[in-house]
Amino acid sequence: MDNSEQIKYWNGAGGEQWVIAQARMDTMLAPLSHGLLEAINVQANERVIDIGCGCGDTSLSMAAQGAQVWGVDISRPMLKVAKQRASERNLTTAAFSETDAAVQSYTPDHDVVCSRFGVMFFDDPTKAFANIHTALNEQGRLVFLCWQAPKFNAWMSVVGRVVQPFLPDIGAPPNPRAPGPFAFADADYVRDMLSTAGFSNIVIEPMERELKVGESVADAIDFQQQVGPLARGLQALDEATAEKALAAAAEALQPHLTEQGINLGAACWLVSANK
Repeated sequence: MDNSEQIKYWNGAGGEQWVIAQARMDTMLAPLSHGLLEAINVQANERVIDIGCGCGDTSLSMAAQGAQVWGVDISRPMLKVAKQRASERNLTTAAFSETDAAVQSYTPDHDVVCSRFGVMFFDDPTKAFANIHTALNEQGRLVFLCWQAPKFNAWMSVVGRVVQPFLPDIGAPPNPRAPGPFAFADADYVRDMLSTAGFSNIVIEPMERELKVGESVADAIDFQQQVGPLARGLQALDEATAEKALAAAAEALQPHLTEQGINLGAACWLVSANK
């Protein structure tokens, strides 16, 4: 498996942007994180692997409940933050490693493998999950969140849709199952992939929440320039075109502004399985 492009991105601009936005991302994603953690229902002393742990939000939550958590990620900048946060909270049961979960060698003594949006980027997901399967003990369970299709995720698509016409023409539509946020949007594909990788009792349920993307239109635009659909797209535009794209994004967000800020829908799949 060759995950070199993902490793390059998350150790460059992608990882640095997420570090800058870490606190805000954790707050915004909290409704989904809480749902994931409830589904995991971690118990004290359970051994957990948190794949794509990023800056450590879910790993630290589980460690605070007494679990032995190993957070793995390919992003050095984000892992630095995760380790710092664990140290500040004196969470000695949380450990973090810079490694590619797809090819990491595991021992079969873990109770849980989980992920909050960290498993959709594998170059060969079936092989990656077959390898991850080896980390679980006989009663072990897999639990993760992945995004449904963009059209069901207004928190990204409202801006993404209006910005798209300003972006360079990339030719033929990309493979919807290529590594990326929406690679697992097709639940049937995910079920077949996990079954082929050796998992059983696969359950895929929808999880829908409202996410607060900004206190104001300007605040939402600023945030989405860091980690949303604007983040990478604007880098390819000249200044004049970028200004037009930002204006279109602001116009699209304006109708969603309320006294509570801008709250937009998010739709995920909550995936669970047994070894």
